[in-house]
Amino acid sequence: MQLTDLETPALVLDRNRLDHNIARMRQHIIELGVALRPHVKTAKSMDVVQRALEGQPGTPEHRPGGITVSTLKEAEYFLSNGVTDILYAVGIAPNKLAHVAGLMGRGADMTILLDSAEAADMVAAKGETLGVQFAALIEIDSDGHRSGIKPGDPRLLDIGKRLHGRPGSSLRGVMTHAGDSYNSDSIGAIRAMAERERAAVVQCAQALREAGLPCPVVSVGSTPTATYSERLDGVTEVRAGVFMFFDLFMAGLGVCTTDDIALSVLTSVIGHQQDRNWIITDAGWMALSRDRGTANQRVDQGYGLVCDLAGRPIDDLIVAGTNQEHGIIADRNGKPIDMTMFPVGMLLRILPNHACATAAQHPQYHAIAGSPVVEAVWPRFSGW
Repeated sequence: MQLTDLETPALVLDRNRLDHNIARMRQHIIELGVALRPHVKTAKSMDVVQRALEGQPGTPEHRPGGITVSTLKEAEYFLSNGVTDILYAVGIAPNKLAHVAGLMGRGADMTILLDSAEAADMVAAKGETLGVQFAALIEIDSDGHRSGIKPGDPRLLDIGKRLHGRPGSSLRGVMTHAGDSYNSDSIGAIRAMAERERAAVVQCAQALREAGLPCPVVSVGSTPTATYSERLDGVTEVRAGVFMFFDLFMAGLGVCTTDDIALSVLTSVIGHQQDRNWIITDAGWMALSRDRGTANQRVDQGYGLVCDLAGRPIDDLIVAGTNQEHGIIADRNGKPIDMTMFPVGMLLRILPNHACATAAQHPQYHAIAGSPVVEAVWPRFSGW
């Protein structure tokens, strides 16, 4: 099957770029002396994730190494595919604990996340009621970006004591996510954020240990900081996910180039608006997502960068607007487009702003390897 055989819009995954991106991150993390726990929230496909798990330390039963998930549906799916070491890296809600216990009963080594005494007591009590011991990480706020306990906050030790040594809960360690790295304006700023992330979580781990509490896991992670970390002393694992695919937002940060972006959306030209200098396609926001993350970067990529069938960017063409099922291609500088070069039926590929959001719109990947030949169709899923 060729790309030209597909109905559009369709999600295309360049396997060569995927493998290169994974190999580069794996080597970097190995050199820093820690484990890589890939985040699977973007991939949502065993065909993709098994590539990221190659070379990872596994279990005595030869099961794959650990992963990070953002939904319990992801945990269900990857457990059914033999992955048992699973970190659910979203603050736990009480209505999910029975589901977590069910996964544990099926063999999952689940770790959950929380950042309050209230949540710690809730988890401990529910674990005792269900007859399980929930293992938890305490989330650390290393950059003021989202949730977590700030280093030096006395609540850290209180939460640790509420988790440790109770029948329904145990303290497994600490984790942080330097989400503010996505707002960095230079590589130097990302490196500084990576060190801030590391220092914050290591400080908290030391505080717990000095209080006589266990802290075997010290977890950090975001694709920008993972890419540019220069040392990870005191850290045990790194979580990152979008590095497998990359996207225009990561390229805008300087974390990758457009040549590294493995995902694209195949679309067909379905018309023109000559007076507005528009090319109309069948990939609207339902295929690309509404993500406009690059709007605040130095280069605004609209809703995606337009490429030819081989994946090469075409001049300054971007998807300037979207409706539900229609994409509007224009020149970013307002230059006239020669519409005869883009006849109805012509196939184009759109590089996404945000790989997670774009992939979520599609049920499968059409895997290629640097040519228009579709080597495989890899299913993926969405939802919670």
